[in-house]
Amino acid sequence: MARRTVDITIPDLTGKRALITGASDGMGMIMARRLAAAGAEVIMPVRNPRKGDAAAAHIRDQVPGARVSLRTLDLSSLDSVRALGQTLLAEGEPIHLLINNAGLMTPPDRQLTADGFELQLGTNHLGHVALVGQILPLLRAGRARVTSQVSIAARRGTVNWDDLQFARSYDGRKAYSQSKIAFGLFGLELQRRSQAGGWGITSNLSHPGVAPTNLLAARPEIGRSTDTTAVRLIRWLSARGILAGTPESAALPALLAATSPKAGGGLLYGPDGPGHIGGAPTQQSLYAPLRSEQDAARIWQVSAELAGVSFPS
Repeated sequence: MARRTVDITIPDLTGKRALITGASDGMGMIMARRLAAAGAEVIMPVRNPRKGDAAAAHIRDQVPGARVSLRTLDLSSLDSVRALGQTLLAEGEPIHLLINNAGLMTPPDRQLTADGFELQLGTNHLGHVALVGQILPLLRAGRARVTSQVSIAARRGTVNWDDLQFARSYDGRKAYSQSKIAFGLFGLELQRRSQAGGWGITSNLSHPGVAPTNLLAARPEIGRSTDTTAVRLIRWLSARGILAGTPESAALPALLAATSPKAGGGLLYGPDGPGHIGGAPTQQSLYAPLRSEQDAARIWQVSAELAGVSFPS
């Protein structure tokens, strides 16, 4: 089956500073390469320096003259997030684009972050909340576009308000959905607060659809020693152009949301194919679990307290 070729035009980003989490492989590395090719200075905060060095070298090889640099970040540690924030604040350069892309999915057993949070909530959501809180002055100075990567898993499910950490009964898929719903609600509330407070930040959401990335691949560090059946199926479908996207196409919704002059705040961008699994990036309706402004305000307050950051009132 022939695959429909999809791409977007990224405007000139010369003079812009971009920060992308999860940029050492997969979609994140593609985003970093595309932004660097458009002239942006790209900061890649990574947990694994060796992996980060290889990714930066690959980008420089593909984009001669690319301005890419590494920083250290482990989103599962609030101390690490705080250290990155202090580093960036000391550098004093405005940040114009932030793509909150990093994440992990469905550890087979309940695991905790360094700060005692359920691993998916702590990494996918609270680590990014802490990052936004730490570098908010730089985002305001750059009148930044902040794009937060959610998932089609946020279409269904809820925030488990009575047991956010899934301490009583762990379900990896429900915990993953919760982390993405919470993160989406936070991103939408960031837009509302920025607009009300004149922060100058535009915040929106993206999702990649379904593509053969490492989310469901073997991840020994989270207790998954082999590839899942799901990722093997996704690779098979993607290779044949059936429904699923590729890492290149899956990167496009976030790139569109983060760079297009037409992309607005408080909106969701994702693939336009059947089930929004693959295809060209486009604006989509907000998923039902993301539509409650009351839930968004509640998750904003709870998350800021858990992440140890404060935002202007």
